[in-house]
Amino acid sequence: MSRIAIVSLSISPGDAVGNDALEMHRILSARGHTVGLFNSHWIKKTSCTRDMAELPAFLDDDAEAILLYHHAVGWSAGLSLLRQPTGKRVVKYHNVTPGRFFAGFPGDQQRVCQMGREHLCELAQADCDLYLSDSPYNQDELLDAGASAERCAVVPPFHHIDRLDSVKADPGVLRCLGDGQTNLLFVGRRAPNKGHRFLIDAFAAYHEHYNGDSRLVLVGKEDRHLIDYSNRLREQASRLGVLDCVVFIDGVTESELKGYYETASVFVVASEHEGFCVPVVEAMALKVPIVAYGTSAVPHTVGDAGLLWEEPDPFLLAQSIDTVVRDAGVRRQLTERGWRRYQNLFCNQRIEHAFLQAMRPLLTEPARQRVGIPA
Repeated sequence: MSRIAIVSLSISPGDAVGNDALEMHRILSARGHTVGLFNSHWIKKTSCTRDMAELPAFLDDDAEAILLYHHAVGWSAGLSLLRQPTGKRVVKYHNVTPGRFFAGFPGDQQRVCQMGREHLCELAQADCDLYLSDSPYNQDELLDAGASAERCAVVPPFHHIDRLDSVKADPGVLRCLGDGQTNLLFVGRRAPNKGHRFLIDAFAAYHEHYNGDSRLVLVGKEDRHLIDYSNRLREQASRLGVLDCVVFIDGVTESELKGYYETASVFVVASEHEGFCVPVVEAMALKVPIVAYGTSAVPHTVGDAGLLWEEPDPFLLAQSIDTVVRDAGVRRQLTERGWRRYQNLFCNQRIEHAFLQAMRPLLTEPARQRVGIPA
C-alpha cells in the first residue's frame, strides 16, 4: 500500500480546499493506504491532522511515497516540497484569486495571491507525476504555464452536499424567509472577486422593474480585513434604495444553509473569478435554478443548468431572474438539468471514481490473493 502525505497551507472543514483534502484522506485511508494530512494553519483541527514538522519522518525518504499538494494560495514552503526529487509528486490546483482584487485592502491577501499566481509556473514546470485540476479552466492555466498534457486530469473538488441534503432546514430560516417574498440567493465568502456589486445592481433592477416584493440574500463569511468591502456594498445598496431588501448573512450552520436554499427562488452568481464554484453545485443538487455571469470556471460548472451571460449586465440578469421566477416551465427545465448535471458529473461518487482513476498509476495496491495455492 502507498504512503500518502496530503499537504496544504490551510485546511478548514467547511471550505472548498479543506473539504477536498479531508475527503481525499478518507477515501485513500479506506482503501488501506497510510495517509497523513499536513499543513501550517489549522482553523478547526481534526483527529487525523499532523504537524508539518512530522512530514519528513512520515515520508521517510520512501521513493514510492506520494506528496499530494493542494495549491490555492502562495506558500513558499509548499513549493519547496515539490522541488525535492524524492518520491512521487501530485499537485491539486484549485486556482488562485488574482491579487488585484484585494488591492487597497489591509492584510496580506493581495501579496499571498500574487505569490500564488507567480508560483503557478514553477509548479507546472516542476515535472510532477500528476496535475489534478478542479475544472478545465484551471487545467488550461496549468497547460499554459507549461504542465505536460499527458500528466493532467480534471477532478472536481469533493464536497459535503450529501450531508447538506440530509439535514433538516433550520425552522427559524424557513419561518423568516418563507413569508411569500421572492428570495434571490448567493452563497460565497464576502470578497471582491465574488462580484457582489454586480449582484446588488442586478437585484436593484429586478426589484424596481419586475418585483418589488423580493429580497437578495448574501450568505458568506466576512473577513475582518475586508470590512471596508462590506461597507461599500451596504453603501451601494443604500444608494440604489434597496438596503432594507438585501440580507447579509455572516456564517451559517448546515441546517441554516439548507434553509436558505429551500427558500430560494433563484441562485444568482456574478463572480469575476472562480476556479470551480461549489455553491453552484449545491444549488443544482438542491434543485434551485441558476442565473449566472459566465466568467472563469463558471460556464463549465453551470453548463446547461442555468441562464448564462457573458457580461454582468444588471438588466439582462434582472430579466433572466424574472423569467425563471415567473415561467414554471423554464424553472422546471433548469432544475431538472441541474439535477442531472450534478448526478452525472459532480456527485461525490463520480468524483471519487475520477480521482482514483487519475491516481491509480501512482498507487501501490495490495497483491491479489492467490486462491488454491497452499502457504
